[in-house]
Amino acid sequence: MHKTEDEWRQTLSPAEYHVLREAGTERPWTGEYVSTTTKGVYRCRACGAELFSSDTKFESHCGWPSYWSPLAEDRVRLLEDTALGMRRIEVRCARCDSHLGHVFEGEGYPTPTDLRYCINSISLTLEPLGEVPADQ
Repeated sequence: MHKTEDEWRQTLSPAEYHVLREAGTERPWTGEYVSTTTKGVYRCRACGAELFSSDTKFESHCGWPSYWSPLAEDRVRLLEDTALGMRRIEVRCARCDSHLGHVFEGEGYPTPTDLRYCINSISLTLEPLGEVPADQ
């Protein structure tokens, strides 16, 4: 999926654009999905790709929604991020290359993968279980 930056600016709010296209970060504890327990599929807010399931969401107490795995490895791209003077792994949507957040490992959470996909709520939309997406 390819759009120009002008096209992204027309379809995303300024806050969405900042996070999704400029690799910004929303403030902790402010996102709409930090504490939700609604069952369903989390999609990329920019392109609608299915990325994460509520079945892999867990409470990490970090201020952002956390998942221990994407729906499938080919749904996200992982890139080395050395900004801010540290080594992190950035998570991007494989379909539209939008910034989603970062993934961390070895933090000791009791999850099957020992990974924490720390994702900005503003990068996602939640399709509750049993609902048909509007684009279908």
